Amino acid sequence: MMGLLDGRVCVVTGAGRGLGREHALLLASEGARVVVNDLGGAIDGSGSDAGPAHEVVDEIRAAGGEAIANTDSVTSWDGAQQLVLDAINAYGRLDVLVNNAGILRDRSLVNLEEAEWDAVIDVHLKGHVAPTRWAAVHWRERAKSGEPVQASVINTASGAMLGNPGQTNYSAAKAGIAAMTLVEAVELGRYGVRANCLAPLARTRLTLQTPGVGDLVGPPADESFDLFHPGNVSPLVAYLAMADCPFTGGVFHVGGNEVGLYSGWSLHDERILTASGRFSLAELVDRAPTLLDEQSGLASMATSVGDTMAKFGRRGEG
Repeated sequence: MMGLLDGRVCVVTGAGRGLGREHALLLASEGARVVVNDLGGAIDGSGSDAGPAHEVVDEIRAAGGEAIANTDSVTSWDGAQQLVLDAINAYGRLDVLVNNAGILRDRSLVNLEEAEWDAVIDVHLKGHVAPTRWAAVHWRERAKSGEPVQASVINTASGAMLGNPGQTNYSAAKAGIAAMTLVEAVELGRYGVRANCLAPLARTRLTLQTPGVGDLVGPPADESFDLFHPGNVSPLVAYLAMADCPFTGGVFHVGGNEVGLYSGWSLHDERILTASGRFSLAELVDRAPTLLDEQSGLASMATSVGDTMAKFGRRGEG
């Protein structure tokens, strides 16, 4: 049976567990040849274990698919280059890069340590940039040789990009990933590359670290639909990985039985104050408060992951 991704060569980072594992399995089941990347670290990024990546490869091969393992760290510039080279050396090219690897080191801002900031920014932001940089070089070379590329970058942000208490580092990294995606869509489009971004809601090692979330996202006791299963996110990944997918520059909400497209930061004319020249401080004191209502302001946008999952769960009921 022909798969919708037959012949596509895909790299999935952080693919040893959780979302990445589900992505790799579905991509392979649709005919893609998959490079399963996972350093095998703990939730906080410490340590390493080659086991998870090789276990997913074994699972793909047992089901009749094609896959190889890579255990380089995506925070290493050289390691990211080797990851891309492994795909090219094994399968002749790279078509899809799914940046998924991530860690958590949650802490309130007043207690945040420098190492906790650096580690999260490193894994999420640099861990997205480094593989994409080397993949982009490969795609540019192919495009300049006259080959139609039709490649896809799929990044992973989070609803926490709008601000989640206790996650200054994680929220900043995820917001940066969403912004980076928009730049990639513009810059890499000339080479035939699309770039999109996910903000998934699912039960993973990371989301279960948020206090109270575990009570909200556990699997159902009966045979009903598991709203928070990480596999619910993967069909969108497979769709965005298709050669003829029309989307680029999109940031998608995805989870359970929902797929949506964020509209981004929006500035409407009715939300703009105008003066005859430079605003004076007195004018701002008088007029600026009119911009504050229940529909505006960063405070009203910021919703914790727990609150978001609770609302999402209620939408999924019935």
